[in-house]
Formats: sequence, structure tokens, C-alpha cells
Amino acid sequence: MKKLLIPATLFAGLQWLFFMFANTVVIPLTIGQAFHLPATEVSVALQRSFVYTGAACVLQAWVGHKHPLMEGQSGLWWGSILSVCASAATAGMNVNDLGGSLAVGIVVSGVLIAVLGAIGIGRALNRLFTPVVMSVVLFLLASQLITIFLKGMLGLTAGQSIDIPVALLSFALAIFVVLLNIKGAGLLSNFSILIGICAGWLVYSLFFPLPKPDITASTGLIAFFPWGKPGWNVGVVLMAVLTGLVNTTNTVAAIRGAEPLLQKETTDWAYRRSFILTGINSVVSGIFGLVPYAPYISSIGFLQTTRIFERAPFILGGLLFAVMGLVPSLGTLFSTLPVSVGDAVLFVAYLQLFGGALGNLKGITFTSKTIYRIAVPVLTGLGIMNISPRMFDTVPMLIRPLVSNGLVMGILIAVILEHLVVWERKGKVALQE
Repeated sequence: MKKLLIPATLFAGLQWLFFMFANTVVIPLTIGQAFHLPATEVSVALQRSFVYTGAACVLQAWVGHKHPLMEGQSGLWWGSILSVCASAATAGMNVNDLGGSLAVGIVVSGVLIAVLGAIGIGRALNRLFTPVVMSVVLFLLASQLITIFLKGMLGLTAGQSIDIPVALLSFALAIFVVLLNIKGAGLLSNFSILIGICAGWLVYSLFFPLPKPDITASTGLIAFFPWGKPGWNVGVVLMAVLTGLVNTTNTVAAIRGAEPLLQKETTDWAYRRSFILTGINSVVSGIFGLVPYAPYISSIGFLQTTRIFERAPFILGGLLFAVMGLVPSLGTLFSTLPVSVGDAVLFVAYLQLFGGALGNLKGITFTSKTIYRIAVPVLTGLGIMNISPRMFDTVPMLIRPLVSNGLVMGILIAVILEHLVVWERKGKVALQE
């Protein structure tokens, strides 16, 4: 699209702000519960998350990979931390001892990622992500996120049964955003996400009580190792290092997925800068009690929906998000955004990931022999996603976060199949038969 004027850039930045907020706000809350942190510390952790997420986004767009891709607290890390905390009692560990060792492991993994990034790990990982692997990534990510957002739209976050009035409003809002995106002309389509959130927030406030804001007084943003005193449990540290290494796939997948949209090929040096920054972000995360960072693959769906690919609005959104963390009253205001409204709008944005998954398969013909190339990783990943994490309690803690994560397992299976089997030869043999 043409270069945005200043008013349009401001609105686009606000749209990015909402996206960052909706993808961040839940993470510190659940981590605080997992480590039994007091309400004041959880409130401060939420502010720190806003400040540092905004700063991380700006740094990546300015000196890192230089793409408008949200640098946020990694879903893989988030799930791994919650899984380990849930297993602490079974392993006979105090949650504070676990938190201290986990923080040290995160710092170690951050240093390792920064070093590997500097020597060119991005180039090696880039070769592993063929179009089929990228398709698997997008298929599984879309499935995982859509399930989460659908539960929020149905009102399942507050209870075990569907809240029909909330569900009706959520689906009406989703349809409204889809129509805006398809039928809207020019800026109406580009700002469908922002319009949908504002309209949904307003309508929700007319029919339902808004969530009560958290007005807990903060005690200062700086806190070193809030999860527990630094420790050295070898199993926990190794688990953290392994998770950090697997998490590097997010960087490559996000950048590779964005390149066709941005019509820009990422240089080897850009990969190096991105990995170094992500490593530094992980070190900071371990010290200050944050979930480690990675570029969000889901940003691709947001870009496809808004069709605003410029960096300026993204950087503005990051700056605004950081300011929100520094000004508690702004965070309090945004905390009244209903979960169902945010989930309904993100539901529409992330539907675009499915289109990206199909687009990566263009030109590839599948036969009865080559269908395993896509079916095995996708269906295995989906199967694991539908198994309760508690069912993996018998798996050793070191590899539990890996094997219980359907997205990661699907990606690993896809990479292995792509590079162990010559699928083109299998396809030719099948066609001849």
C-alpha cells in the first residue's frame, strides 16, 4: 500500500498496541499464579512485561531483523514454565527453588542463543524450513491459537459452560470484522482490527459489566530474580537450555513467513542481529522474572489482515506499549478490555494463518505415498495438542516440555521427514505406478 499519512500511522500504531496488549496480558498473570507470587508482585510483573515487550519490539524493528514482527513472550517458553511448575510437587521441589534454577537456566540459554546467533545459526536453521515445514508451522499454530480464542469467545475462561450472551456478541463481532476486512474500502479494511476492538468494547460495556481493573499499588518495576533465589538444579537448567534452543525455530519461522508479505529477503546479518537480541532478551527475562522472548509467528496473520507492512506504526505501537507499562493508570484502563472482545478480533486475524499454510503448498502435488510428508507432522501435532498436559507426568522432566508440545513436535517431525526422505522421487514413482 501507499506510504501512510501521519493520522493513519497513529491509528495503525494504536492497532499494534491493542495486538501487543491482547497477546501479553494473560502471561504474567498465569506465571504469577504458578510461582505463588503476591498480588503486588504480579501487578509489577505485568508492568515490566509491557515495558520490556514494547522495548523488545522497537529494538528488533530498529536494529534486529527490521521487520514489523511482534517480539513477545514465547508461547513455547510459557507452556514449558507452567508445565514444570505444575510438576514441581511431584518431583519433590519447592517452587521457589525451581524458580531460581529456572531463571539461571533461562540466562544460560540466552547467552548460548546470542553466541550461536552471532556465529550464524540462523543460516543453518533457514535451510531446514522448507515450504512444507513452513506450512506445518502455520497449520499447527493456527489450530492452537484458534482453539484458545474460541474458548474466550464462548466465555469459557470464567467457567466450564458456554456463556450464550457473550458468545453471541463475540461471533457477531467476528462477523463484523470479517465483513469490514472483505467489504471495507481502503483504510476501513486496513483498520478492521482497531475498529472491531473499539466497537466490541463499547457494545460489551452497554450490555455486560466490565472487568474490575487491578488497582494494586506497585512497589517499583525493578526486582531481581522474583521467582526465587538463583540455584543450580542440573535437570531444570538443561531443560531450560533445550527449550531455548527449540525456541529459536520461532525466529526463523516468523521471518520466513513474513518475507512474501514484505517482499523483502532477510540477510544473514539480519538473522544474526535478531538472534543476538533474542538472546539478550532471554538474559533480561531470567534476571527480572519474565517469560523469554521470540518473534511471534502470529504477527503474520495480523499483517495479512491489516495489510499495513510499514515499520513506523509498529515502532510507534511498541513505544506506546512501553509507556503503558510506565504509566499504571493506562494499564488499568486497558485491563478493562473484555477477554471475549479481544479473542473475537484475534480469531479473525489469525484465520489468515490458514491461508499462509495453503499458500506454501502451491505447486506441490501429493500422492498416496507423499501425503505422509504433510499428514504425519500436522496430525501428530494436533493429536498431542488434544492430550491433557497431565498425561505426560510419567515422561522425564528434561524432555517433558518438548514432547508435550504439539506445535514443536509437529515442526521437528516435519523437519526430519523433509531432510531424510527424497519426496520428489517418491512422487515420481507413485505417478508412474
